[in-house]
Amino acid sequence: MLKVAKAEEEAQSGRGKLKIFLGYAPGVGKTYAMLEAAQMRKREGRDVVAAYVESHGRAETDLLLEGLEVIPKLRIEYQGVQLPEMDIDTVLARKPQIALVDELAHTNAVGSRHEKRWQDVEELIYAGIDVYTTVNVQHFDSLNDIVAQITGVVVRETVPDKLLDLAMEIRLVDIPPEDLLERLREGKVYIPEKAMLATEKFFKPGNLMALRELSLRRAASRVDDQMRAYMEARSIAGPWPAAEKLLVCVSGSPYSEKLIRTTRRLADEMKARWHTVYIETPGLSKHARENRERVWRDLRLAESLGADVATLTSASVAQALMEFALRNNVTKIVVGKPKKPRWREFLRQPLVDEIIRLSGPVDVYVVSIAATGETPKVAQLQTKKPVQWTGYLKGITLVVAATLLCKGVQGFLAPTNLMMIYLLGLVLAATRLGRRPAVLTALLSVLAFDFFFVPPHLTFAVADTEYLITFIALFTVGFVISTLVSQTRERAESIREREEQTASLYYLSRDLTAASDLRGILAVTLKNIENSLGGKVAVLLPEGERLELLAASGGLTLDAKEHAVADWSFRNSSAAGRGTETLGSSQLLYLPLLTSGDVLGVLGVRLENETEYASPPARRLLHAFATQTAFAIERVLLVKQAEQTQILQARENLERALLNSISHDLRTPLVTITGALGVLRDHPASVEAGRRDLLDAAWEEAERLNRFVGNLLDMTRLEAGALKLKRVPSDLQDLVGCALSSLEPQLSKRKLKVLVEPGLPLVSMDLVLMTQVLVNLLDNALKYAPFNEAIELEARALDGKVTLEVADRGPGVPPQDLERVFDKFYRVPLPEGAGGTGLGLAICKGIVEAHGGIIQAENREGGGLKITVELPIDGEGNG
Repeated sequence: MLKVAKAEEEAQSGRGKLKIFLGYAPGVGKTYAMLEAAQMRKREGRDVVAAYVESHGRAETDLLLEGLEVIPKLRIEYQGVQLPEMDIDTVLARKPQIALVDELAHTNAVGSRHEKRWQDVEELIYAGIDVYTTVNVQHFDSLNDIVAQITGVVVRETVPDKLLDLAMEIRLVDIPPEDLLERLREGKVYIPEKAMLATEKFFKPGNLMALRELSLRRAASRVDDQMRAYMEARSIAGPWPAAEKLLVCVSGSPYSEKLIRTTRRLADEMKARWHTVYIETPGLSKHARENRERVWRDLRLAESLGADVATLTSASVAQALMEFALRNNVTKIVVGKPKKPRWREFLRQPLVDEIIRLSGPVDVYVVSIAATGETPKVAQLQTKKPVQWTGYLKGITLVVAATLLCKGVQGFLAPTNLMMIYLLGLVLAATRLGRRPAVLTALLSVLAFDFFFVPPHLTFAVADTEYLITFIALFTVGFVISTLVSQTRERAESIREREEQTASLYYLSRDLTAASDLRGILAVTLKNIENSLGGKVAVLLPEGERLELLAASGGLTLDAKEHAVADWSFRNSSAAGRGTETLGSSQLLYLPLLTSGDVLGVLGVRLENETEYASPPARRLLHAFATQTAFAIERVLLVKQAEQTQILQARENLERALLNSISHDLRTPLVTITGALGVLRDHPASVEAGRRDLLDAAWEEAERLNRFVGNLLDMTRLEAGALKLKRVPSDLQDLVGCALSSLEPQLSKRKLKVLVEPGLPLVSMDLVLMTQVLVNLLDNALKYAPFNEAIELEARALDGKVTLEVADRGPGVPPQDLERVFDKFYRVPLPEGAGGTGLGLAICKGIVEAHGGIIQAENREGGGLKITVELPIDGEGNG
């Protein structure tokens, strides 16, 4: 077992501490180890309770539970099954010093306070309770895709990695895979049937070895992170050689490739991480420009070999290298043996010696980079730029102008003061012309001053040796100023490039945030990349089994070959095309649009400047553009998925409501019908006297069932727009009579007041459908009206319309829901024994509006509900 202790000062006041018992598979003994530690804490006098512990029937585990207070499990009913869960409220009320909570990744039953058990653990910790818990490495979010790749099993129950950061202590519970498989065969992990299935699916030796290594690496990574935090908290200069880390620096030298490969081999032998850095300094910027392609190629090589690559800017290579090493806890630096002539070391200290001098606790490996006679000719690899003579001519002009000015004022100033005029010209040359013209200006200024103004005149001889100090000072000032100005310009250029990249990313991020749909995101991406890098852009997204070009710059088309390169990049989640080592003959560079493990599409770019394809700054900017675009596309897709989820949820709610209604409204009449028929079949002689009553009851329920099915069919027809009216002039007396006849069995037992105004005109309507409307209204009133209260039906004519009113003295409808009574599946809570689907009034509304009429509901004074239907007498409507 490996124990990882977190620094005490990281604990937050008032919060409990979390201790995780980490394993790589079920059965390694996490619960057993947790209980052993709990018993030890109890013997030390700590207050320990088992908040939730699963022994899985193992006798040795149950034995360790003896003597510990066990909090009774909370039983939550879900779909008729009692599910045991941790009773978090009891634990919080009990408030022990230590709570044991097994299975951190468990998903709680529906109805629990939190969806996940790790959320329960967080609440306990924030309440000041220490928690011991168990979890397997495959349950952590960041490793989910890796575990799925290893085992072929997607773990659904996951825990966020922040729990590892929250933990004060991690204890790795580890046994060899062979022992775990033996325990599995002995039935100590699962029952025999389940153990056999587990062996075939998950518990394979290869899977277990990979998961074991994963858990060991995860714990080791945690150790390294904690150690660095500990060092920073105590300002310890580091590094600590607990885990090896290597560093190699490239400079555009032809030997850099060998250094990179040597470092990779050393890293493999040490099982260590390694870094490759390129440090750009003002003094090396010219060299970098001449060899930029070599530098970029070296960085790509290092990245392809698994190095963490970084580019730094500093005035001192050795200083920047050591700062990076100490900041990243590097233990070994790999450098090349210097190949310059020995005499040059007297002029300038070799970089290797400077690194060794500053290395402190970091080991420095000096590698022989080439054998004698194998030194590559660097000059052949450098690009010689043409000499810019304009700067030199301007420098000469400044010297001539300064000499003429000194001649004019020679009678008024001492020779030493005349030197200031030359110094002024020298400053102008240093700030305006560059380093080499400034050096030439300094040299010519010294010679001109000596020739014209230092005795003996018109010779280069110097009578007074003190003037030599003046000459040296003048030349030194010119050289220093020109060097500093050159360095400042180069740094300013580097800062300007970085600022342009930052601004480009800012503008892209801002525009992507404002884009609300996929079309807007693609347009923003094209505009920003074209403005920042120039060239042409294409975005391809998957449509079914292939990529489709959804957006492209003007004039850019992709042939079958380009589509094939883009498809490769998409399927392999890797860059391809121009400027890469994969399908490099392509016209475009293709970058996958990657999010957290998913590839959403491909970004294709054709740059105007061919060298930009290999440029690390341009590639980093393109990768940043691709990442930003991918996350923006993912955001739009997630919004669509959320909308679809809401639609599906609403549909499920409707289907659930319909099924609940159907299950009740189908079952109730069917029970009556089957009961009556069963009695008539099984006891034909003994029930002869009540035969009529049984048949009437069965007939009444069959009619009810028929109306119910009719309502469902009519609702379907209404929603499909298939409802067709058969209008004929009809008498309202006939309408009322047909409706009352249909409900005669129910109405015969209830009070009914019918008031039909005499002499009502004929109304153009579909008599069958309007009869159904009136039947539904009366049936609704029968469900809600008290048995001893009358139901009122009134019909009258006014202002070219006829009005039907059905009123009851039931509970009425909440005022805020009066507009919803005609919605599908809306129901006021029914009295005991009453049924209903919530479709009747919705059907009434559809039929009435199809006739061009109006239906509305209102509460009555004194209690009850009144539903009013208005129909035009002339029959104008939608039918």
